[in-house]
Amino acid sequence: MIYYRIICVFLIGFFIACNSKEEKKKPEKELASIDVPKVVTADIEAGIKANIAAKVEEGEGYFILDSLKLQLVRVHTEYLSNLGPRYHFACVDLADISGDVYDVDFFLKGDPGSMEVTETTLHKLNGKPMYTWKQRKDKTWYRVPVEGASEDLLGVIQGEDRFEFKYEVTLPEMKEAGKMWIPIPQSDPFQTITQVSQTIPVSHQTLDETEFGNSILYLELSPEDSGKKLELVYDVHRQEKKAYTDNTAAINYLNASVLMPVGDRFEILADSIIGDKSEGGAIMQARALYDYIIDNMRYMKFGDYGKGDSVYACDSLTGNCTEFHSLFISLARSAGIPARFAIGAAIPSDRDSGGIDGYHCWAEFYAEGKWWPVDISEANKYTALSTYYFGRHPANRIEFSRGRDLIVNPGPQTGPINFLAYPVMEVGTSPVIAETFFSFKRKTDL
Repeated sequence: MIYYRIICVFLIGFFIACNSKEEKKKPEKELASIDVPKVVTADIEAGIKANIAAKVEEGEGYFILDSLKLQLVRVHTEYLSNLGPRYHFACVDLADISGDVYDVDFFLKGDPGSMEVTETTLHKLNGKPMYTWKQRKDKTWYRVPVEGASEDLLGVIQGEDRFEFKYEVTLPEMKEAGKMWIPIPQSDPFQTITQVSQTIPVSHQTLDETEFGNSILYLELSPEDSGKKLELVYDVHRQEKKAYTDNTAAINYLNASVLMPVGDRFEILADSIIGDKSEGGAIMQARALYDYIIDNMRYMKFGDYGKGDSVYACDSLTGNCTEFHSLFISLARSAGIPARFAIGAAIPSDRDSGGIDGYHCWAEFYAEGKWWPVDISEANKYTALSTYYFGRHPANRIEFSRGRDLIVNPGPQTGPINFLAYPVMEVGTSPVIAETFFSFKRKTDL
């Protein structure tokens, strides 16, 4: 769900580095005397939306940028920043009429209700950056072309990583009783999880999901709990993951899931992809499937994405990490290669604290007596790392849960849980979305 954003420290440094000479010469006393209105992120969000709306009106329904006809998809509220007196930053996703999605960086100036854009830069195309950022020793930041970026700038921390991870949930307004299920990350050979604190001001218990070994926090809610905040804080020590052995019966990962069918069209497609590699062993066959998805799918967060539906992925050849890995699993299992799904969050490599742009998921396949990690959506974004992501997961991530169609008791009225990253919530018998926010703080004394 996310990576390579500009933190406030960068923005302040960038502002200082790029200010005009006239502004730099203003005496400190003069600056201090200026009556500057207080700006909150909601003001910046309103400012960028107003500017985009005006441009859309001028462009007869489109935001025109470098001959592109764009429409607003979303504002990244987690990265809105006030850079200093009357200077602000916003990051926005805009979709082109061709279907491409652009991540665009905006710099604005002005007061709440009266902001204007001063600089507009295309940052990413379908999740792939055109540039990234690196920090100098003096704490200012500068752009780095992706072609010359090292692996750490493309989201990879090798070896080990340690960080504090915070999982926050705000309960929505409820008019009747509700229930909620939240994943509890577990220690394993690649991550050591220690709970630092928890704030759960409602009735709760821990459930064991036995098929995949997940632990799940179960909450029973009442209308009086509306608006309450839950906070779970963990210390995480994570190791880079490579091919490994465990005592799991691989044959259990050949069956279909509700949204990951096996056989039929997926078997036909898998056979056509593997072709003459069918005699080359499971690793070569899995690589053929992996390369097919990288070459043919596009990482795009619009449409009916985010469910991990293999049929949708196969038809549209678009989606987020759930579609990429669900399609891979359906193809692999249809080819007789055990494969499994896991989900958690990727921790940014280019900064040491702040918000995280949602969940991230990945997969593993079984060959030569080992489970081999793959991250196809990341390999699709950064093809220079496609070799790395075939057989490795970096250290900068946390795993919440494994598997699909999770069964617990008590469970949701809708049946097995598709996968568990964000909370699953019901009010009465209706599914409800609860506002969720992930953040982290890296431990730098490794």
